[in-house]
Amino acid sequence: MRVLTADHPLIQHKLTYLRDKRTDSPTFRRLAEELMTLLAYEATREVRTQPFEIETPVAPTTGIKLAKPKPLIVPILRAGLGMLEGMVRMLPSAEVGFLGMQRNEVTLEATTYANRLPDDLTDRQVFVLDPMLATGGSMVDAIRFLVDRGARDITPVTLLAAPEGIARLEADLADVSPPITLVTGSIDEKLNELGYIVPGLGDAGDRLYGVV
Repeated sequence: MRVLTADHPLIQHKLTYLRDKRTDSPTFRRLAEELMTLLAYEATREVRTQPFEIETPVAPTTGIKLAKPKPLIVPILRAGLGMLEGMVRMLPSAEVGFLGMQRNEVTLEATTYANRLPDDLTDRQVFVLDPMLATGGSMVDAIRFLVDRGARDITPVTLLAAPEGIARLEADLADVSPPITLVTGSIDEKLNELGYIVPGLGDAGDRLYGVV
């Protein structure tokens, strides 16, 4: 598994305000969307393309267009929804599926409670969106879910990641054959005893949409 940290001043600037506990939900949602658009540049660096013949006002030329089958964007509910618009802005022709993953607050293990994905993902490039890679349980389950349906290569995209979550992905997905590239805005210090990223930004879902 490859890990790419998108270390750009604008990304770090927006992350700073996302982390700030004084940032309200509307501002948090806007910043998460903007940050996702920046991360999408890195995440789509190896998106599949094919030659495309066009004519400019001056002469014929060969450009490129996205190859088929179309890429698939999969936000993990509910927090991943806050990143969706920023990714779709960069890949408007991509299709969108959804996975609902919930973490048990005692065991810290993730379970799947919702699935709106095609049954056959053969040869598809898939971008999985989740604001934080903490314990890694949700992302491991999501990736295995996609691999079982034939995904060709998978790019998890997170705003933040913990070293423990990265280590779990590398260990638990060592037997997975499709290439996996994690793109994140920051690798933080650690997880605390409650499984939250430190310094992190708190509960992304609650900060995006309020406590429910």
